[in-house]
Formats: sequence, structure tokens, C-alpha cells
Amino acid sequence: MKTVKFTAMKDGDREDYAFLTEYEIEYAAKTGDRLLDALVKLDEGLSGYKITRLGHSLQAATRAYRDGADTDWIACALLHDIGDIYAPYNHDEYAAAIVKPFVREQCTWVVEKHGDFQRLYYAHHLGGNRHAREKFADHLYFNDCDQFCERWDQSSFDPDYDTLPIDFFRPFVAEVFTRNAYDPAVIRAGERVALVNPEIASQRAGASA
Repeated sequence: MKTVKFTAMKDGDREDYAFLTEYEIEYAAKTGDRLLDALVKLDEGLSGYKITRLGHSLQAATRAYRDGADTDWIACALLHDIGDIYAPYNHDEYAAAIVKPFVREQCTWVVEKHGDFQRLYYAHHLGGNRHAREKFADHLYFNDCDQFCERWDQSSFDPDYDTLPIDFFRPFVAEVFTRNAYDPAVIRAGERVALVNPEIASQRAGASA
């Protein structure tokens, strides 16, 4: 069997959908590789900054790594702006939808809301509301998003920073996207994990590009 038998989904049978499921599982297993390929396209994205959007993403992930962050945080720092090319006006929601099945709820929320939190640094210069984040002031993960933006996002536009290359992060991305989707043991709803782990950070201090 090389293809399904149907031309309309309502006509499919058990054999058809079992066949498709095998293909889907195989395809999903390579999601991490496809995301890294897509990330490279950020080099062709929005210009005007001192570094490319790919450079920004790698730098954010590097800072997360050097802060002793865990795999979920590192992967999310790397991928937080991956929606810039295809969803420039809701890139945060786009990225959050990608990582949601495979990382902690905490990390998904931070990725989804980081656009509002980032407004603190620039919106007032353009006549906008820099305090858009305050609508989330009582949220469990508010401080995590604040720290994510302050330590890893808004600071990661430095062309002189010793940023690690994309291949360095492949194992982290692979670990995340080979997990079982929506596994409660991964999602860990309501649980907070610190962004910074000084002990692990000291062990990683020698990592260099």
C-alpha cells in the first residue's frame, strides 16, 4: 500500500488510517530537524538590527544555556521568534503553538506572552503601551516571562557576544521534539522551574563558540 484508497476522508477505512498513522509518526519524529532548518531562514528575516534574527535566537539560547537553564528553557529561547517569517504580527503565539505539546506549560506560556512583555523596552518610544504585560500581573508565570525577556530576549542583539552555533543546540531540540506529545509528565501544569541554575551555570562556564 503506497497511498490511501479514498479521495474524501469520510470514505476512509481502518486500513487507510492505520497506514496514515505510521507515516505521521515517522514524519513527526523529524520535527526538530525541520524546525532547525526553518530557523536558519531567520537569517533572511527582518533587518535593521545589529544581528540577524537567527543570530538573536542563537544568542538568546546561548544565554539560557550559560545561565544553567534546563532543556525546555533552552529550546524555547532558541525557538521563541521562529514565527517572525510567517506570522510577524503574532509570532509569539505561532511559536507557542509549535512547542506546546512538548514542553512545560510554564515555558509555553512564556513564549506565547513574550511579545507583550517585550513592549516594556520600546512601546513608549512609538506612542504605545509599554505596560501591556500588567494584564497578566497575577499570573503564576508572570515573573518567569519577565526574567525570560530581561535576561535572554531583550539583551540578545549584541554582535560581539560569544554566541554558540546552531549545531550546538541540536541535541536540545531533538530531546524536546522526540517526546510524547502532551505527556502530563512533560507538561507539568502549574509547576515552575527556575530559569537560572547557578550550579549548572558554573559547570557550563567554559562553553564557547
